[in-house]
Amino acid sequence: MTEPTAMAHRPPGLDAEGRAALQRRTIVVLSAGQVLGGISFGATISLGAILAAKLSGDDALSGLATASITLGTALTAVPLAGLARRRGRRPALATGMLIALAGVGLVLAAITASAFALLLVGFVLIGAGQASNLQSRFAATDLATDASRARDLSLVIWATTIGAVLGPNLAGPGEALGAALGMPQYTGPYLFTIAAQLLGIALVWTALRPDPLITAHQAIAARAAGSEEITHIDRPRAAGFATVAIIGAHAVMVSIMAMTPIHLVHHGADLTVVGLTISLHIAGMYALSPVFGVLADRWGRVRTILLGYAILAGCVAVIALDPHSATAVTVALVLLGLGWSAATVAGAALLTESSAESLRTRRQGRNDFWMSIAGALGALGAGGALGWAGFDGLALLALPILAVVVLLSPLARR
Repeated sequence: MTEPTAMAHRPPGLDAEGRAALQRRTIVVLSAGQVLGGISFGATISLGAILAAKLSGDDALSGLATASITLGTALTAVPLAGLARRRGRRPALATGMLIALAGVGLVLAAITASAFALLLVGFVLIGAGQASNLQSRFAATDLATDASRARDLSLVIWATTIGAVLGPNLAGPGEALGAALGMPQYTGPYLFTIAAQLLGIALVWTALRPDPLITAHQAIAARAAGSEEITHIDRPRAAGFATVAIIGAHAVMVSIMAMTPIHLVHHGADLTVVGLTISLHIAGMYALSPVFGVLADRWGRVRTILLGYAILAGCVAVIALDPHSATAVTVALVLLGLGWSAATVAGAALLTESSAESLRTRRQGRNDFWMSIAGALGALGAGGALGWAGFDGLALLALPILAVVVLLSPLARR
């Protein structure tokens, strides 16, 4: 089968210029939504481990906060992808955000009632917001051409930088605002989470029109009616490798990142240092994503994935050399974010273009499901690994995962 040309991707009723204009509008709306989503997620993740440790009374259980969020992402990834396939991206993204908003309410109620189990349920629901954020990067590819798919995807990921860097640094002002309102300790920053989620829902629901996935489906139907070629060559081994690469990078990133706040606090760091470290880590995850997108388009998807894994290995080396230095940990967290970014951007582009159009949305949802399950298991085991082997030992446990993915890379080559 031949690959569709850029003209073949044209939605019905739109010429090439109109299609490009619609794609640019879609990227702008999705990017603005990612800014708001980044604020929500950044404020949540920076305090999750601390809140879990406080309510449970056991630092070993602090990883359950991130594990619950990633579990919630896994549980909602496939249903939201199914909703997108049936109804479009707009209702799917808005639904995930609404569920996350309900989760924030449960977290606040749990802290007020000192109910650890309710706290974890709230974090599970918040994971739906992260599932929406993840689906946004695939929404950026619905109307993209093969030549620009990774770049378009990476631009939406990059937009998360603004909110994700700002979110953790709102911990201080949020705490002051919460104290002024009589809220319990560590809950004030969630006021910003609520505001950002409400704005994100309103933006997606009103501005993501026409829906990119519905428009793409209409284009496929129109081409089928005209007896035109409508599918990419399906490359299941390449798609499988892309999923494994994304899962591996995410598991390593979540397990190390989840334990960083509690590790820093144990070594005398205050919330300002913790917030700055997480901010720089999240900046590493998103700020250079357009660079990795261009690399993936021009240099190759598999090569960019392997570059990301080399950067992740550098993160492990820095932590192993000096795990007790706040500066070294910060450098390692930046490398952790950069490695994740390269592997995720290139992996998502490879997964999309290696899947026949009829299978894309389903595989995207399954990818996010397994990616989140791996992250949840990583965060869940990270607390015990931290107590058993220390922060450096936790990092070294990532090396077998990195090695396996590198060894599997030949599967993705044509």
